[in-house]
Amino acid sequence: MKQDDNTNKVKHIHPFIDKRVENYCESMHSNDNQQLKDLERQTHLRFVRPNMLSGAWQGEFLMILCKISQPKRILEIGTFSGYSTLCFALATEDDCIIDTIEALQEYEGFLKNNFEKNNVANKIRMHFGQGLDVVNELNEKYDLIFIDAEKVHYPQYYEMCIEKLNKGGLLLADNILWYGKVSLDYIDDKETEAIREFNSMVTKDERVENIIIPIRDGIMVARRL
Repeated sequence: MKQDDNTNKVKHIHPFIDKRVENYCESMHSNDNQQLKDLERQTHLRFVRPNMLSGAWQGEFLMILCKISQPKRILEIGTFSGYSTLCFALATEDDCIIDTIEALQEYEGFLKNNFEKNNVANKIRMHFGQGLDVVNELNEKYDLIFIDAEKVHYPQYYEMCIEKLNKGGLLLADNILWYGKVSLDYIDDKETEAIREFNSMVTKDERVENIIIPIRDGIMVARRL
């Protein structure tokens, strides 16, 4: 019996570069922040899927972008254990305000304690609920927006968030290569298709200039013109 043509096809492409090169890159960044190390350790101890956090390599990239762009208002969609939130808080001035959205109310105690312990609670406004609903209720303009929530809703998030992004502001989106599945045309699950649509929307949008950086699972960086 002839095997299905897709039987032996790869399911994803990850890591995107030789693991030896990736390990070298991960060892060659300046982030040695003990606060972030402690949070990463706590995430691995207390959360079921600790791999969802940004991690030091990507976290340092986010912090450098913040230090360059100096945002005063940040919107984060998808808080999880608060690692990227803490990166944003540590890399911005005292007058920066961060709106961060998390679907699971059960994380509130952990997040509140972490932000207070690291003396950044005054900069962070936590919102709990479905991302699309909360974003719709926020009547703010932002200098930096970070999307890292339900992948199937990335196109909707983009349509909503681009209108809330100030001129010259940055829109970032995580997991934009989706373990390389976006490049495999025979994979058509709903998350992969949504991310492909998102990538296409951003690239075709004349209101922004954009680039994909293949750090970890890929980050889209778009700047509002």
